[in-house]
Amino acid sequence: MPIYPNTLVLPRPGTVALPPQSLIPAPAEAAFTATFGTLLPQAKFLETSNGKAAYYKLLPSSTDGNSVGPNCVLFIHGVQTPALGMLPLARALHASTPHAHFVLVDLWGHGLSDTPIVPHDATLFHQLLDALLDQLEWLSAHLVGFSFGGALTVGYVASRPSRVQSFVLVAPAGMIRSSKFTPDQQGYLRGGDEAAAQKWILELLEGGQLVVPSDWKQRVAKGEVVAEAVREWQMREHPGHFASVVAAFRNGGVFDNHAEFQKASRAGIPSFAVLGELDDVCTEADLRENGFSNVAVVSQVGHGVVRERVPEVAQLIGGFWGNL
Repeated sequence: MPIYPNTLVLPRPGTVALPPQSLIPAPAEAAFTATFGTLLPQAKFLETSNGKAAYYKLLPSSTDGNSVGPNCVLFIHGVQTPALGMLPLARALHASTPHAHFVLVDLWGHGLSDTPIVPHDATLFHQLLDALLDQLEWLSAHLVGFSFGGALTVGYVASRPSRVQSFVLVAPAGMIRSSKFTPDQQGYLRGGDEAAAQKWILELLEGGQLVVPSDWKQRVAKGEVVAEAVREWQMREHPGHFASVVAAFRNGGVFDNHAEFQKASRAGIPSFAVLGELDDVCTEADLRENGFSNVAVVSQVGHGVVRERVPEVAQLIGGFWGNL
């Protein structure tokens, strides 16, 4: 699939940014549901100084006060696929934790959230999580972060431990060393030839070119989340999406984030990690070397473990929650 034309390059950390009100609006909810239906609950919106962000509530279906497990859970998705990509896991966990209040959020530049024209470093996303917890009137919450969302979770725990009751990392990003890349590729992380950098970043994230399954419409009609179709839709319909992806990939803590993992592991907050055996983004050794001992590995699956092996991942997380 060709790269969609994209001339927007967001400011880098430390550079002079445009005023905070400068942003690229997200698509309307009707445009998203016209393509992917109403799998998610109706979006709610959070107004911040950086723009408008969408979030989705899975409300409790039981009032049993004696139920085991967390009451307030926030799911944080990775780069590219928005909140919808974590819905299968959230649904499975909600079925076994019906008393809980679950929330999924579209990070900046994803789904129905705007793209603020400011540096997309971890602080920008942590401020979004702060604002969301405040709007929900949650003093603290249990976090579940996947991939880039795992890196954000680690940073949030390290900087705001009082707001986190427990956290789960699913195939977290953050421990790839930028030194593994060639000099040209390291240059793409800093800037330079933006067209070449965008092409490399997209193909690295996709493992090649983005290919949308030919039967995606039929699968969506059956209630399935087809992540490739969602990613293609965002690139086509959300004019700020790909700029947010590139900026978050470069500056959001995807690489060389070991110190934050170590700090989070020492925060004294219950934690659990689930990895795919074949994942090259994060390994069991990476986590154990940086202070995490409660780690489970799902066999014969890679980085897509969050969607490809939902029953096993949900069972593992449910077991962790049951022991809190």
